[in-house]
Amino acid sequence: MSDNPTGSAPRSTPAGQIPVSSNNPCPFLRALVANGYVGGHVVPLGTLTEDIGLASGKTGVKLIGAKVAAYGIAMIANGHPLRSMTSGAILDELRNRPLDKHGAGSRILDVDGNVQLDQIDRFATFGRDYANPDGGTERGLNAAEIKTFMAENLKRDGDKARWTYPIMMQGEWPILLDILGKGEGNARYLSVADVRTLFVDRRFPKRITDRLPPLG
Repeated sequence: MSDNPTGSAPRSTPAGQIPVSSNNPCPFLRALVANGYVGGHVVPLGTLTEDIGLASGKTGVKLIGAKVAAYGIAMIANGHPLRSMTSGAILDELRNRPLDKHGAGSRILDVDGNVQLDQIDRFATFGRDYANPDGGTERGLNAAEIKTFMAENLKRDGDKARWTYPIMMQGEWPILLDILGKGEGNARYLSVADVRTLFVDRRFPKRITDRLPPLG
């Protein structure tokens, strides 16, 4: 991590990780690639949905719903749904595709794959301190605070924001809250520390990796 809390975390590959293309702007997918759960180029939709489903920790009908949602998002991400269904999603060709908001999002990850640490700090300002189930308190955002955060991102982009962006955003931060969040109901929150780890270190918390298939 950069020693400058308001600068950029350089686009380097942490020890033991696989390099990730800057054209893969999804932090969750970047962590899957970096840690070897999936390849960095063409990945079958079934493989992606299985890993996302496992990471969610859901079971039964909720697991089916999570997989269906993940499948739908992955299918359209490259702009070629039929090709994605038959061959797989191309993870290093997601930028400038249908789900790219061209700066209307969080701006935590820039077009060169560098993490803007000041934007993580900005993200934290929309939250508050929550009781950590593991003990103590930590800064995080619940569903309502994430909704406000996304609305401010759109406002920041001004007239450049397209009408589709609010719809697209529902497949991003709310999904991270659903998968990585701690707590239940209205008290469920997305930890800022976990967001920093996901973006900067391209790693999942242990509670998530414990749900994923072992590597090697």
